[in-house]
Amino acid sequence: MTLVAGVDSSTQSCKVVVLDAESGALVREGRAGHPEGTEVHPDEWWRALSEAFDDAVGLADVSALSVAGQQHGMVLLDRDGNVVRPALLWNDTRSAGSAEDLTAEVGAEDFARRTGLVPVASFTITKIRWIRDHEPESIARVAAVALPHDWLTWRLRGYGPAGSSPLGPDLDQLTTDRSDASGTGYWSPLTGRYDLDLFKLAFGQDAREASGGSATAAPGVVVLPRVLGPGETAGRVHPACFGGTGASESLGSGILLGVGAGDNAAAALGLGARPGDVVVSVGTSGTVFAVDSSPGNDASGTVAGFADASGEYLPIAVTLNAARVLSSVAAVLDVDFAELSRLALEAEPGAGGVVLVPYFEGERTPNLPHAKASFHGLSIASTTRPNIARAAIEGMLCGLAGGLDALRDQGGRAERLLLIGGAVQNPAVQRIAAQVFDLPVVVPSPGEYVARGAAVQAEWALAGHRPDWPVAVDATPEPDFRALIGQNYRKVSASVDTGN
Repeated sequence: MTLVAGVDSSTQSCKVVVLDAESGALVREGRAGHPEGTEVHPDEWWRALSEAFDDAVGLADVSALSVAGQQHGMVLLDRDGNVVRPALLWNDTRSAGSAEDLTAEVGAEDFARRTGLVPVASFTITKIRWIRDHEPESIARVAAVALPHDWLTWRLRGYGPAGSSPLGPDLDQLTTDRSDASGTGYWSPLTGRYDLDLFKLAFGQDAREASGGSATAAPGVVVLPRVLGPGETAGRVHPACFGGTGASESLGSGILLGVGAGDNAAAALGLGARPGDVVVSVGTSGTVFAVDSSPGNDASGTVAGFADASGEYLPIAVTLNAARVLSSVAAVLDVDFAELSRLALEAEPGAGGVVLVPYFEGERTPNLPHAKASFHGLSIASTTRPNIARAAIEGMLCGLAGGLDALRDQGGRAERLLLIGGAVQNPAVQRIAAQVFDLPVVVPSPGEYVARGAAVQAEWALAGHRPDWPVAVDATPEPDFRALIGQNYRKVSASVDTGN
């Protein structure tokens, strides 16, 4: 049996799946946690990757591997391959002002035309502008800018800090893929190239794409990872990449490395998503995305026109508030998720007029980084535990439904909705989703679809073609669309959006 592996290095943890290359069946898996916060040193990801490999009983029998990672995280490296400062993650909103500055300097329409997106605090370009403006001592050291999956792939190949990695700090060996590059704000899905003028505008220094060879580094010129295409290989895992201990002892010899991907693009691969499918993922963040054959260009910034990992495009809308909405309200009600579900299903659709606008961590769609959450429509009669529980689920899903509306406004096809993420195993989430969304809802069986998508890339690199693995379905809730839920939410959220 030929085995391939996929890694999901997410905000919260590192997951590894080992699959049968022929059928896509899960053979074994491993996991390790990441620290909490919006600023994390990449060494923590490296530690977790090693621990997850060990938890998966090693990779000695694995032929190929690929790494998917959380998008937008800013990894700054110096000329010796050292991390300059902890990485600012996608959910760090301190760069909201930088996003406004960049949009004002370039113009929203021009930015969307050149990169498929309009800056918000999540994107890498806003974080490097923030660093430029607030940490000049860091800027002076920066020789390369990478993303989380780029850095992990580079380290797996044996590159890294001088003196503590087998092959040393060759920055020209940094690689990425089109899906992750398209989330930076300085790479164009339309042209397939970096927009180096935008990078310089944000960072104040010239940049060039890594050569993959032995280019001579020019002082003051920042290296950006070389962008590889779907199905390509990034190289091979170096058997001593972990220093000869721990996970290195269980690595196979010369494991082929796939190109890697951003997390949402990897999830699309893992689900086998095709045009007409809309994926709604309920995790730390909420995402609504679809595979499309045309690049996006939304000057409002609601829909980011990313590239996908298959050669197509991935228009996407993201909410900062998803599963944590449920955990926060469950904590207030002093119940677990099972009891939250039971309470929510006691209430009628529309929660008796109670509406939760769930902007607990600010929001990205709509772009309100400093907003807070708020309950509305509370009266003596409506303030019940069931109504509060249902309003939490309805509010979370209505935020995601706004993303679906935005995709449709951009001309996207929407024929069925694939609902994924740990929170969607909650029976109330499934049933209420069928009432919030006016599409057939399909709940694939629980699985690590981001890691599975990375494994698709590993097999693609190994076999030379994209595998077509079946995806099991766990539930298909009966369609029960209730327009009232969305109408109430839109009315209340519109007043919040305008500050009224």
